[in-house]
Amino acid sequence: MRRFGIQSSNSFGVSVPKLRTLAREVGCDHPLALQLWETGLHDARLLATMIDDPRQVTVDQMDKWVRDFDSWDVVDGSCGNLFDKTPFALAKAKEWCKREEEFVKRAGFVLIAELAVHDKKAKDKVFLDFLPLIIGGASDKRNFVKKAVNWSLRQIGKRNLSLNKAAVTTALKIQKMESGPAKWVASNALHELKKPQVLKRLRENK
Repeated sequence: MRRFGIQSSNSFGVSVPKLRTLAREVGCDHPLALQLWETGLHDARLLATMIDDPRQVTVDQMDKWVRDFDSWDVVDGSCGNLFDKTPFALAKAKEWCKREEEFVKRAGFVLIAELAVHDKKAKDKVFLDFLPLIIGGASDKRNFVKKAVNWSLRQIGKRNLSLNKAAVTTALKIQKMESGPAKWVASNALHELKKPQVLKRLRENK
């Protein structure tokens, strides 16, 4: 598991589908989620993200959990299962994107990607305001950050035609940067955002 960026020493190796089945059986349980997180066990923390109640999550809890992040999948699970459903998601995304710690910074960009997919009511301006942060993070050489920056740009660009155009423009700016990671972020994003099937879907959903 270590080669996938997961700490094998504190993991039982329970699969995500099995954890999701268990989460459905347990149901929403905020106190239990907090207890599971405190065990420090990888599998328990993933389960905690699945059963916690976003209505009861506080800023302090988010700040504590983000300090505890030690693997990309716990970052992604926390952001996609829980944090993006809290009222603090936008503020925390902006804050964490500017942090230097690898998994905290990843969390900021993953949260942007998750919001782009799940927050159907958010205005375009919310995501336009994230684009300068994406430009700022594009040259980060660390793999887990670089991939999250790319992910956030792609998800913004797949939200609607207007944001697709803005994301493509942003990717072209990033492509001109004298940075290997930035050029990868840009080329990968442009490859997906310009796909005919992506543009066709966006036109149909206007």
